Amino acid sequence: MNTERVIGVDLGGTKILAGVIEDGRVLQTVEHPTPTTSQDALFDGLAAAVLELPLDGVEAVGFGIPSRFDYRTGFALGAVNIPLREVDFVAEMSKRLDLPIGVENDASCAAYAEHVHGAGQGTSYFGTLTLGTGVGGGIIFAGKLFHAWTELGHMVIVADGVPCQGACAGRGHLEAYCSGTAATRVAQEAIGPDATARDLIEQHHPALETIGHYLGIGIGSLVNIFGLERMAIGGGFGIAAFEQLLPAARRAVLREVLGDGGRDLQIERAQLGEAAGLIGAGLVAREVL
Repeated sequence: MNTERVIGVDLGGTKILAGVIEDGRVLQTVEHPTPTTSQDALFDGLAAAVLELPLDGVEAVGFGIPSRFDYRTGFALGAVNIPLREVDFVAEMSKRLDLPIGVENDASCAAYAEHVHGAGQGTSYFGTLTLGTGVGGGIIFAGKLFHAWTELGHMVIVADGVPCQGACAGRGHLEAYCSGTAATRVAQEAIGPDATARDLIEQHHPALETIGHYLGIGIGSLVNIFGLERMAIGGGFGIAAFEQLLPAARRAVLREVLGDGGRDLQIERAQLGEAAGLIGAGLVAREVL
């Protein structure tokens, strides 16, 4: 790859993390609270974070946003925790920044980064699932980032199952069974009202086997659809509980996946941690050059 200096911006519900990136290396970062008073304030805050960084040699800016993104229209369709709904994201940022703008779902950005610089290197069919407050994920298909809503945490794994979290009105979604929030709910039911997901991990609680089983069902569905050769598990809960989730997840994958796909699938920890979204946003910036 040619050396290109870009800025990546990881937009979260509580903070904006922006950084100058070159060849996957984060050279400098700034962090600000996410403005939530209005949509204009949010866009102004994003621009301010970018403009605080040194722009010498920067060729483009990429944004990872916690929203569904419509590639046909360029519109961010809506986010749960920030004022972002039915808006032409690229147009709004282009008004504020005199640089090419790229945009992608934040979880897809993390998957992109893991594919190029982390756990997905050397694969052509790769996926990630991040188990944190919710469940996000991304897909690499035929060596390229799969551009879609990619709301992997909202695939149904149990018909008419547990209600989903937050603004989602669905039931039986992967997020409702395998997120850190879901694990805390399980801990409170199994251990006591003050328990958290961390207690399940520290106690090597058998409830983690059930969570791992549901995780494997979700992974199996993704393998059957996309023909994945490797899956990386990230997020705070996913990394901390990985070794305890893996055996049950592996058994479910072997049962659910067609042919030899389950046996051949590699399941690994994600490698880039909190930097993945930022680095992936930088990769998205490179795509608009």
